[in-house]
Order: sequence, then C-alpha cells, then structure tokens
Amino acid sequence: MDEYELEEVKREIVESRSLTIKTNNLVNALAADLKSIAKRQQGFERRIWVNSSTAYVVTVIVLFLGLKLAWDARLDAIRAETKGSRERIEQLEKELKSTQAREETTLKSSRAATEFYDLIVNNKRREVVERFDEVSKLPLTHTERAVFEAAVERAKNELSLIAYQTGLDHVRTGRWHEATQSLKESLTHKPDAAHSPQAKLQLAHALRALSRQREAIPILMQISEASVDKEVMDEATLLLANCQIDIQAWNDAKNTLRSFVRRFPTSPHINDAKSKLAELMVHH
Repeated sequence: MDEYELEEVKREIVESRSLTIKTNNLVNALAADLKSIAKRQQGFERRIWVNSSTAYVVTVIVLFLGLKLAWDARLDAIRAETKGSRERIEQLEKELKSTQAREETTLKSSRAATEFYDLIVNNKRREVVERFDEVSKLPLTHTERAVFEAAVERAKNELSLIAYQTGLDHVRTGRWHEATQSLKESLTHKPDAAHSPQAKLQLAHALRALSRQREAIPILMQISEASVDKEVMDEATLLLANCQIDIQAWNDAKNTLRSFVRRFPTSPHINDAKSKLAELMVHH
C-alpha cells in the first residue's frame, strides 16, 4: 500500500471517529432532551392531577353545598307547609268548636223556647213571668222575642189584676195585712196598669188602717199630684190630709185641704174637706 492510500485510510479513520463522537454527542444531547421532556411531562401530569383533584374536590364541595342548600330549602318548605297545615288544623278545630257551641246554644235556646211556649199555652202566668229573664238572654228570633214579650206583658197584667181583685176582697172584709200584701204584689207585677192608681189608693187605705200612715203618705202624694186616673186624685188628696192629721202634721194637713178645695171644687168630698179644714183652723 502506498503512502497515499495510507493517508486516505487515516483520514477516513479520523472522520469515522469524529462522526462517532458527534453521534455520541447527539445521542447524549437527545437523551438529555428526552430526560428534560420527561421531567416536564411529569411536572405537567402532576399539575394536571393536582388541578383535577382540586377541581374534583371543589366540584364535590359545591355539589354538597348545593345539596345542603336544596335540602335546607326543602326542609324550610316542609316546615312552612307543616306549620301552615297545623295552623289550618287549629283554625278548623276552633271553627268546629265554635260551630258545636253555636249548635249547642241553638239547641238549648230552642229547647228553652219550646218549654217557655208550653208555659204560655198552659196559662202558667207566674212561671212565665219568673222565667222570662232567663229566656230573654237566649238568642231568640225576632218573632219569638216579640211573642214572648207580649205573653209576659199579658201575664203580668193578669197577675196584677188578680192580685188587685184579691186585695179588694181583703179590704172589704177588713183583712188589712193580707190586703197590703196583695195590693203590693199587684203593683209589683204591673205598676203602670190601668188599675194601678186604684191599687195604690186602696193600699194607702190599708196602710192607714194598720197605723202605717208614714208609708201611705208618699204613695198618696204621688197619686194626688199626678195620676192617669183623675177620679182617684180627689179621694187620694183627702186621704193624704187624713193621714197627716193622724200623725199630727197640722200645717201639712191644712195645706193639703186648701189644695183640695182649690183643685176639686165639684168633688163629692168637698164638704168633708171644708169641714176638716175649718176644724183644723179653729183648733190648730
């Protein structure tokens, strides 16, 4: 082999070695790049995992919060509905009790009205008068109340008239104590009846007979000054003067007799009044 070929061989060997070195350097550089890429990929994957985990946790937390809010809202709605239902039940119970009370009151009122009407039909006057205060407090209809009030007024008038007639019978027989009781009962039942002025006059007579002139005088003063029955006024005035004479109220008796003479000049008792007045003027 000549020198030229040897040089060529050397040169090829050098170039081959140089290429090998470059190749090794490239391989090393590529390996370093791959390691770097692998590290970056691992970091990226780690960040993705962390982010995914965080996102998952956040999502779970949000879901739980949403579920809790929804659950709380549902519970509030159920509580509100339950409260409303309870209040409606309580209101219905109150209305039921009120309705039952009204029904009981209506039934009681109807029963009492029926019993009271039976008393009216059976003409039990005293029971009608005694029970009317109780019956009048019941929720009666307008018609029932009007009928009952008319019946009570009629019963009072009849009881008053019966007691008055009984009192007159006692007066005629001189049973003054019984007469006083009957006449007072008559006036209690119906103080404004047509016979009341006569009942008061006869009561005053009975009281005077029992020596109770001081009780008779206020009654006589009332009917002698004003009475719906004008026929009793002169007799009441003369009886008033007699009661005043009985208790020795001379001046009052004189004034009463003067009033009698002035007010009742045509009375059948005028002469008696003038005689008593003249006697009082002489002796008192």
